[in-house]
Amino acid sequence: MSHRLRPMLLTGAALALAATGCAAQARMQAPASFVAPEASIVIDAARADPAAWPRAASPEAMSDVATEAFVADLLARMTVEEKVGQLIQADISAITPEDLLTYPLGSILAGGNSAPGGNDRATPRAWLELAQAFRAAATARPGARVPLIYGIDAVHGHNNVVGATIFPHNIGLGAARDPDLIRRIGEATALEVAVTGADWTFGPTLAVPRDDRWGRSYEGYGEDPEIARTYAGPMTLGLQGELSPDGPIAPGRIAGSAKHFLADGGTADGQDQGDFRGSERELIDIHLGGYPAAIDAGVLSVMASFSSWNGIKHSGNETILTGALRGPLGFDGFVVSDWNAHGQLPGCSNESCALAINAGIDMLMAPDSWKPLYANTLAQVQSGEIPMARVDEAVRRILRAKVKTGLFVEARPMEGRFEALGSPEHRALAREAVRKSLVLLKNNGSVLPIRAGARVLVAGAADDIGQASGGWTLTWQGTGNSNADFPNGQSIWSGLREAVEVGGGTATLSPDGAFDQKPDVAIVVFGETPYAEFQGDVDTLDFMPVEPLEMLRRLKAAGIPTVSVFLSGRPMWTNPEINQSDAFVAAWLPGAEGGGVADVLIGDRDGGPRYDFTGRLSFSWPKDAAGAPLNRGDPGYDPQFAYGYGLTYAQHAAVPVLGEESSVASEGSSLDRYFVDGRFMPPWSLMLRDAGGEFRLGQEKSGRSPRGAITLRAADGAAQESALGLTFAGAGGQAVIAARPIDLTRQTNGEMALHVRYRVDTPPAGPVRLGIGAGGVDVTSLFRDAPGQWRSVKIRLSCFREAGADLSAVDQPFNLSTDAAFAVTVEDIRLASNEGDAICPSE
Repeated sequence: MSHRLRPMLLTGAALALAATGCAAQARMQAPASFVAPEASIVIDAARADPAAWPRAASPEAMSDVATEAFVADLLARMTVEEKVGQLIQADISAITPEDLLTYPLGSILAGGNSAPGGNDRATPRAWLELAQAFRAAATARPGARVPLIYGIDAVHGHNNVVGATIFPHNIGLGAARDPDLIRRIGEATALEVAVTGADWTFGPTLAVPRDDRWGRSYEGYGEDPEIARTYAGPMTLGLQGELSPDGPIAPGRIAGSAKHFLADGGTADGQDQGDFRGSERELIDIHLGGYPAAIDAGVLSVMASFSSWNGIKHSGNETILTGALRGPLGFDGFVVSDWNAHGQLPGCSNESCALAINAGIDMLMAPDSWKPLYANTLAQVQSGEIPMARVDEAVRRILRAKVKTGLFVEARPMEGRFEALGSPEHRALAREAVRKSLVLLKNNGSVLPIRAGARVLVAGAADDIGQASGGWTLTWQGTGNSNADFPNGQSIWSGLREAVEVGGGTATLSPDGAFDQKPDVAIVVFGETPYAEFQGDVDTLDFMPVEPLEMLRRLKAAGIPTVSVFLSGRPMWTNPEINQSDAFVAAWLPGAEGGGVADVLIGDRDGGPRYDFTGRLSFSWPKDAAGAPLNRGDPGYDPQFAYGYGLTYAQHAAVPVLGEESSVASEGSSLDRYFVDGRFMPPWSLMLRDAGGEFRLGQEKSGRSPRGAITLRAADGAAQESALGLTFAGAGGQAVIAARPIDLTRQTNGEMALHVRYRVDTPPAGPVRLGIGAGGVDVTSLFRDAPGQWRSVKIRLSCFREAGADLSAVDQPFNLSTDAAFAVTVEDIRLASNEGDAICPSE
């Protein structure tokens, strides 16, 4: 038996009674906070002046006498190895419970594409059993018994678990302008997370998006910090409850994490993980937003942003993480970094980064790099590169949060109460949130509300819960979901049909808008398809798909009053679509309770409203598609619909015909889509190469290389002529998609993959290589299986990096080559999210 006393798992009452005179003395004599040495990477343009920042403070109940005594006692008995373990967080896809018997890590997370057994559709019980297995292993290891804290991205409900309640994304909640609604959503989310065994969510998101081209705009409440300021406290209290000096948070509550600190929504050109280029005054006045309120409410952790300020990454800026956050902002919880963000700091890698810890990161999120990071961090502590005082400070903060979260309390009465997932009460709350988030942009002729007894045609994507839910839904990017994955949800179509039929009318679903009997009114649901970070960054705000506009034009020509319901994670230039609609509703990403849309659109039998529109724009709606920042208070502010705009049934205001000059080229450039829907996406084109040179094609789909080593023909795939047929004659041919160089570093860090759909027509007689730039992998085995069958493959970008590709300057995202005879048909060549299904062929 170890000579070190093991801290026991306590009841809440026992923990509360731990306050003694000795405990008070221990707290008084606790070491002063470690002061990080000034990091050489910080320049004056990114140096925070604590005197300029407003005042906030974590509640005294976060560091009450009993908690501090317990933490001091435990910290004094921990080995340096155990302390370093608390600083490291691993992802469940890269660690097993058995690993914890050797490595005393302090935390695990389930990232956006991580799930029990790699199954994104795992049952709630599987999620709970995974949590329990890790928890048991963490406390079974000899030595200090320090429980794990297990984090997850529950950003619009417990969105990782099949059957959970899916609430509208924050962009819609911002339009609701209802702090009490936010608090109640926090409570419901916390309970559903607790049911499946997790302790901690990476939220609330307090970004203030200032450039709507950013792919995470929908995670922010609005472009003006006023909304985040009014929501941060209620969401924190909803998740955690009010901290008490008498014990931990109540069962069914979880720890929160205000993110991403700081100015993640203010990067130049809306680039994810980019650079905020502005003054400290702007940083404070706009992007500090809701953080003081979250700190005052007792948020137990803060997540540092990937992004930078005037070129200096926040994860290494001690003047932000220590000088401002620990000084005037008075934050006593712990700071966690984002996914391998420490690896982006100068002199650091994913496996080693003393700089981040010394700057003020308390816990490093190292999803797949945790093992070497643990070893290197331990060595850096032992050498003094990371001072022991800094380690103790970080561990003390983490232990404090674990105590207040109740992790040292054995009883978990909410676990396994799966009836709370998607419960009627929570679904009703989500439906209320949908109603309140809708913004009416146009209602000419008072086509809305629709009389319940009408004959209603419902077209477009109305029966797709996945599209209505957006990214961060079951998977990171929110792709690949079907209605069957939402057993407790209701599509917009289902909600509309139910409301119409109850009122004595008829509703018909026709995705393409065709009809046999002329309807009284048509509702067309369309918009963006799901995306998250990386995939969601765009060059312009032009809504590009042509099918919805053509459908609206056909319906208008037929004399049918038409209502558009637009699904999007940001305002977009939709003037042509608005002009073709009698009514236009910005529904954002409403989630899995489509009945909330019907509540407002479908009236009673007499045509009167059952619910009125109350939502108001929390983002300015653009007058053109260029996408330049457009925010209330900017010089020359001239939106199509201003911040705060929103019609109601009681307010009649006709919208005139809008200008249809987009101010952008008809086709933008694509960072992640190369050959999609039967066409090369600008600026990409195909080259056929052999020893005689190269032959470059435009959009044509036939041709041959100069010496005939490779021949191209149009082929049928998912649609007519949507694919490319490539025949290699065995004389050294290459099929190359090329354009100007692009930077795929962020996508590689995010474990994105190159996706290709293919059919082998003639198996290769020799090796086949697939490359990105100079880095290629052997894919021969992929093309020797199942000739004549369509298959898809995702190859991780990191595989190409390891093979020598420079992913910071990619001018050839697809290079298929062989010296052997081979024939293959390919389509849908693009980047895709790694949802546990991406590979390295060499592994």
